[in-house]
Amino acid sequence: MSQPEIPVPLPPPFTASEAKHPTILTVRNQNNIKSFITMAATIGPVATANESRSPARVLPPSHAKLMYDPLSILQAENKMRNLKLAGHVGFDTLPDQLVSKSVQCGFNFNILCVGETGLGKSTLMDSLFNTSFESNPSPHSLAGVKLKSHTYELQESNVKLKLTLVDTIGYGDQVNKEESFKPVVDYIDAQFEAYLQEELKIKRQLATFHDTRIHVCLYFICPTGHGLKSLDLVCMKKLDNKVNIIPVIAKADTISKPELMRFKTKIMSELASNGVQIYQFPVDDETVAEMNLSMNAHFPFAVCGSTDFIRVGNKMVRARQYPWGTVQVENENHCDFVKLREMLIRTNMEDLRETTHIRHYEIYRRLRLEQMGFSDLDSDNKPQSFQQTYEHKRQLLRMELQQKEDEMRQQFVIRVKEKETELKEAEKELQSRFDRLKKEHADEKRKLDEAKKRLEENQNELAKRRQQLLTQSTGTLGHGTLTLGKNKKK
Repeated sequence: MSQPEIPVPLPPPFTASEAKHPTILTVRNQNNIKSFITMAATIGPVATANESRSPARVLPPSHAKLMYDPLSILQAENKMRNLKLAGHVGFDTLPDQLVSKSVQCGFNFNILCVGETGLGKSTLMDSLFNTSFESNPSPHSLAGVKLKSHTYELQESNVKLKLTLVDTIGYGDQVNKEESFKPVVDYIDAQFEAYLQEELKIKRQLATFHDTRIHVCLYFICPTGHGLKSLDLVCMKKLDNKVNIIPVIAKADTISKPELMRFKTKIMSELASNGVQIYQFPVDDETVAEMNLSMNAHFPFAVCGSTDFIRVGNKMVRARQYPWGTVQVENENHCDFVKLREMLIRTNMEDLRETTHIRHYEIYRRLRLEQMGFSDLDSDNKPQSFQQTYEHKRQLLRMELQQKEDEMRQQFVIRVKEKETELKEAEKELQSRFDRLKKEHADEKRKLDEAKKRLEENQNELAKRRQQLLTQSTGTLGHGTLTLGKNKKK
């Protein structure tokens, strides 16, 4: 059933031709649409087709829908008219300019190799890039997992590539493997965090910043033929939302073709049953859609690498020599090395870089900004800008600091009062002790004075007695002298 046309007064910015042609309305200045919405909100109920309201002009149903449907308004704002050029302008050279600029700046690509020690991770990297990277054999006696990265500058024709290879040393060598995946996860998050911090700087240098975010994780599976280990499932489950995972079966020349096919089927079944999301080659590009779709069915790739060159026919090829024959690395009948190199480097390298930035980094960035308190919606679920979020966060922080300051001030006042009480009690105690000591001192002084007085009395009495004794002794001596003289006279 068709909608009736609703007559409403048109604001001045809109003309009759615009009322008849919605496309013209949508390409006008956005202020027209905003004034149109404001007018619709202020005029109240609009007239129906049967009501007479003068002056009024009839709007098409699409315009009436714009008045009441905000989503339609946004869609109308995004519509654009297609125009024909009268002559050549020159912006069709933009792809060439982009290619020239990209070649001049160079590219970077970062590969993370996760797998047990001795599965041939370094050898496969040498084979993939047809060179010899620096690598030393890793021991099996490490107490924990360590990640070691090396950056190399490669050049092919006039294209420069800054390649970073990250190897997991000691992965899976511990008796307790519960924490083996954590160093890998922490390393990937650390690279995301470094890029985020550079992105949030006021003075950014992203053009010259060495981007170390992992673009692809080659997960090396031990060729047991029995399925994935628990460590493999746990680690890939922890990494599938942080990095593009491409599982590969290492040293695929150690098992037969029938066993290899069954092993691949079992691996994919276990990954699907445990909800592990691995990287899928894109099929939206028509030029490579068919090839990528067929290669998605070859997961996981069964590969083997070699640093030795053996003459086969008239040319030297990378191969592994065994007593029973030769395994050629670049022979598709022997392994999937060529398929992996074709998909990883020659076809989908840019998609891996783009997926890392658009999907995995955006997830990390969103979570980190939410942890910092930033959000696209306010408490009323209305859109808000980064500035509004910052101001809101700043206001909350100020309120929180003010609250903490008030609490600290109250605590300070309470502590001061408690300290004053303690000091007063201590002062009372000191005063009572001082009074007690003063009293004791007065008593001691009184006792000393009494003792001194008694001593002086004793000294006086002793002096008197001494005087008396001297007097008595002098009298006795004189009497004796007189008697002696009378005797001599006789």
